[in-house]
Amino acid sequence: MTPRGTSILYTAGLVSLIGCAPALAQEAAQTAQIQPVGQEPEQQEVQPEVQALAEYGGVLTPKGRLVLEPEFQYSHESINRMTFEGVSVLSTLLIGVFTAQDVDRDNYTASLTGRLGFTDRLELEMKVPYVYRDESERVNVPIEDSEDNVFTLDRELSNNALGDIELGAHYQFNRGLDGMPYFIGNLRYKSTTGEGPFDVSRDSAGNPLELSTGTGFHSIEPSITMLLPSAPAVYFANLGYVFHLKDSVNQRLTDDNDQDLFIGDVDPGDAVRLSFGMAYSINPRTSFTLGYKNDFIGKTETEYVNNNTGSITRVSSNTLNVGSLLLGWSYQLNQDVAVNLGLELGITDDAPDTTLTLRMPIGMDAF
Repeated sequence: MTPRGTSILYTAGLVSLIGCAPALAQEAAQTAQIQPVGQEPEQQEVQPEVQALAEYGGVLTPKGRLVLEPEFQYSHESINRMTFEGVSVLSTLLIGVFTAQDVDRDNYTASLTGRLGFTDRLELEMKVPYVYRDESERVNVPIEDSEDNVFTLDRELSNNALGDIELGAHYQFNRGLDGMPYFIGNLRYKSTTGEGPFDVSRDSAGNPLELSTGTGFHSIEPSITMLLPSAPAVYFANLGYVFHLKDSVNQRLTDDNDQDLFIGDVDPGDAVRLSFGMAYSINPRTSFTLGYKNDFIGKTETEYVNNNTGSITRVSSNTLNVGSLLLGWSYQLNQDVAVNLGLELGITDDAPDTTLTLRMPIGMDAF
């Protein structure tokens, strides 16, 4: 019999072990003890009851089991950047222009995720987020022929609305016998129910007056997860690829007749997602997680059309490298309810500084 309290929660690359990995070892030992002397023991499928949450999969929710998971996530990013354009004569003598930029971004997301064990090997999932974003930016640019010789831009933007609803399916390929790891295939679709960057209002110069709450583009993400139980720990790894679908925006960017720009086709960069780590059970109720995740995001290609001249310009953004250290803690309140706290610490320039996630999965029998 599989211990009901054992589960693994995986969100945004974070795996948190909940429950009793030690109980798995105890169960295996008890199974071996009851075998008759001289008789080869039968192969037993001791499957930890771990669940596929959010972006990635785990050993699936049992058939007929429904898990509802309220979640709150806070993310903070701070950018302090000094840019110099000019000539360096000596290491202490610079001739040119300095630009100082100070940006603070805060994202708050409340979401509800539902996961249903459709069969013993197939799990279906749906996530509905509500997003609040706040951003403040201050830019200092030296200007010639000005009294103070510095132009300062102060801007504060915010917005709150429904985010991008996500649908997912997870399928367990094998039974994890003879010490083999579990392999789970995952397929995730992200909609465009949130307000994308081209859905927000803008001023006459094309600058946004509010922040987006979604990406504005459909995406499909296939991935594969590996879980290797080794009581009292579970090792995990995930590899996925995110296809962002190209779309024709066909939106006017400015109201300036001298520079009448339209945005044509936009092809967001695809992404390779990699994560790995270990979830360690301290006791049958408490566990912690240590891991790492990295997203390698390709260039976004944007097509600009000048209606005055008919010229078309294609611009590519820089690639992004988003890497984070994962720390997690979980506590099993009872057979059906757990509390999970996850912390992501950005270790690359493109990653948010910190992301804090609080989740409370609640399990129940649906059929």
